[in-house]
Amino acid sequence: MDKNKAVFYKNQAETIIKKMKARKMAGYYCATMEEAEAKVLELLGDEKKSVGYGGSMTIDHSDLKERIKVAGHDLIIRENYKTPEEQKQLKAMMVNADAFLMSSNAITLDGELINIDGRGNRVSFLIYGPEEVILVVGMNKVVCNVEDGIRRVRNEATPANTVRLNCDTPCAKTGVCANCLPNTICCQVVVTRSSLVPERIKVILVGEELGY
Repeated sequence: MDKNKAVFYKNQAETIIKKMKARKMAGYYCATMEEAEAKVLELLGDEKKSVGYGGSMTIDHSDLKERIKVAGHDLIIRENYKTPEEQKQLKAMMVNADAFLMSSNAITLDGELINIDGRGNRVSFLIYGPEEVILVVGMNKVVCNVEDGIRRVRNEATPANTVRLNCDTPCAKTGVCANCLPNTICCQVVVTRSSLVPERIKVILVGEELGY
């Protein structure tokens, strides 16, 4: 990465982290995804924990899940739960997990998290349930404000995800949000402006372009 942009990312992240502290969320900065993976393991600690995760290209394109298993934690592999009965079991395990991993669709310069979901399973565990939530977020997802964050998700993250998921939506074909209803995956719009439980939400900002 260009050294000037690396400095810019670090400076911007430090500004956001200060804003997050006022929102009772803990913030950290790592220059690379490899450093972020080590930080996740540090935050999880040495004691064995149950760890769930939400859909995330940032996490899927890393070694994080494998490193969590190697570290001795109980990773809840959601892809293994397929039948309706297994899905019910999975929900119970996730909501009671010691930790939940995810990314964020966007984060504002003022420290707010913006996420848009289909079923809402990812955002529901961000809001309530697991003892702690750890987010790994590339600096490419930083936006000025909530409105810009929603715009980013609808016109960058969602179109890419609809292609990945083979969705029959206008944005999958045009790359532009049509504010559609049929087959939409933009069902839940969640803005996290503060954590009621101090530092339950931990955000690792990474000085790389990660995910959608």
